[in-house]
Amino acid sequence: MSNERDAREDPRLRVALAGLTLRNPVLTASGTCGYGPEYDEAIDYRRLGAFTTKSVTLEPRPGNEPARIVEVRAGLLNAIGLANVGLEGFLAEKLPFIERMPTTVFVNVAGHRIDDYVAVAAALDPHECIAGLELNVSCPNVADGLTFGTDAGLLGQLVSEVRAAVRRAKLIVKLSPNVTDITALARAAIANGADVISLVNTYVGMAIDVRSWRPLLANRTGGLSGPAIKPMALFAVHRVYREVAREAGVPLIGMGGVTTAQDAIEFMLAGATAVAVGTALFVDPTTPLKIAGGLSAYLDERGLGSVSDLVGQLKIE
Repeated sequence: MSNERDAREDPRLRVALAGLTLRNPVLTASGTCGYGPEYDEAIDYRRLGAFTTKSVTLEPRPGNEPARIVEVRAGLLNAIGLANVGLEGFLAEKLPFIERMPTTVFVNVAGHRIDDYVAVAAALDPHECIAGLELNVSCPNVADGLTFGTDAGLLGQLVSEVRAAVRRAKLIVKLSPNVTDITALARAAIANGADVISLVNTYVGMAIDVRSWRPLLANRTGGLSGPAIKPMALFAVHRVYREVAREAGVPLIGMGGVTTAQDAIEFMLAGATAVAVGTALFVDPTTPLKIAGGLSAYLDERGLGSVSDLVGQLKIE
């Protein structure tokens, strides 16, 4: 995989995600690349499989007080608190750029109540430039951010009501790893209309200043992302694929420390159809493009005709 190449036109990298054809299986993860303009000069969107925006809520949110980001060994703790421009601001200020983006676009949707999710999703669904809506039910750094993501009954109700309001866009549900049994949440989401499951969101974590004896984050805790969580994220994807998604025919987007082509291959072998890059974007915005090139090189080395040949092929005998 050392001989990475430009995968822009490699048809072997195309993947089918719930009826959508993506140029390649490498996406951006919500919350790490804004709404599109922020990375416009740093990355060629034509070479992405898909772009996922940061969260949109019904009303604007200022987010949590600083400090909101702390770098830790092999990862990043964030407690941004879903800071965003709100639905009206998104439609007026952000959607025009998204309409011109030369790649598939997913919009992440968050809320306090089911009605919030329904209102935002219903308002976004008619816009054909938005291919999918990703329900953020798993943010660990807002006061009620895990309410839906840790209760299968509530999650099922949320997905059901949003599904009734969304007729065109694909419905993606982003699961929290901060649960006892992630497969129960996956089953609830799929049973109530999810087209795709994305996993995992960040793990709850903390960092402490040994000089002041205080938490480094103003919010005290935050969401841990980056390479530190990859082994746990891989296991979650493997479990959901083997126990729920494979039989249901629902594709998975794997995320959690994806930094290299090897990481992407591991997630795909575990059962992911596509992968999302998040924390690594802060180090190198072109990471998704390098991963796609590495996937092409890997297909060459292994003599494989399609990247989809990797999905779920983990050997566990």
